[in-house]
Amino acid sequence: MTQIAFIGLGNMGGPMALNLIKAGHALRVFDLSPTALEAARAAGATVATSPAEAVQGAETVISMLPASQHVESLYLGTDGLIGKIAAGTLVIDCSTIAPASSRKVAEAAQARGIVFIDAPVSGGTAGAAAGTLTFIVGGAAEALERARPYLSAMGKNIFHAGGNGAGQVAKIANNMLLAIHMAGTAEALALGVANGLDPKVLSEIMVKSSGRNWSLELYNPWPGVQDNVPASRGYSGGFGSSLMLKDLGLAAEASIASGSPIPLGELARNLYGLHSAASGALDFSSIVSLYRKES
Repeated sequence: MTQIAFIGLGNMGGPMALNLIKAGHALRVFDLSPTALEAARAAGATVATSPAEAVQGAETVISMLPASQHVESLYLGTDGLIGKIAAGTLVIDCSTIAPASSRKVAEAAQARGIVFIDAPVSGGTAGAAAGTLTFIVGGAAEALERARPYLSAMGKNIFHAGGNGAGQVAKIANNMLLAIHMAGTAEALALGVANGLDPKVLSEIMVKSSGRNWSLELYNPWPGVQDNVPASRGYSGGFGSSLMLKDLGLAAEASIASGSPIPLGELARNLYGLHSAASGALDFSSIVSLYRKES
């Protein structure tokens, strides 16, 4: 049994923490949501009253937070954890943030003898609940091997992308592509429906044709086509459109920094910017509402 501090129990972090408990690890958790903390407590976790309390005596620290500013504040802020975590502790940040922010935290951690890796995830809330997430890791190979037992308890696929920050670069590229093919899938379905096709029949056709993609096959955005996806429950409980917009902003920053053009990525960012203004809390597949003709 390993003593783990887990900070951030949102739609992704909550199920990830539960899978670590199921694997036999002792968790001390912290989140700003009393409801999330109570769910973790009911599953067997110890609840901390602050991040600093959560990391006391922890052999491993795992964080899952919304954005770069939250991660930098947690570790490097006035009361930051880098000054409170013991040397030799393994820190795994599973947040999706700017590569530069991740490297900044990693450098501060390494200066104090703390082992740090970035390990953003792919697979959505369903993957978090099922323990089938994909982890995209940036950091030393030896650090990844230390982290592997914990990552394996929460996911099925583990990739080593490179040094610190590399996991974030790969995750940003992946989510940009996800936004592009979700928007394209929504557009294609709306075109078919507007011209008299049944969206379920059209989806079946495209899944067996050259338009096949993950959004169409496993996360269909049209209501009534698939069960157990956000479109079947009013676009609740998934990956928020505002979070997708945040990730597309990270892609734009990386594009500027590297001089790499992303015309489709910028188009997707504009579409999600327009959509998120009114529907940011809804799952990112709700982008289909921009295209649907309401009767």
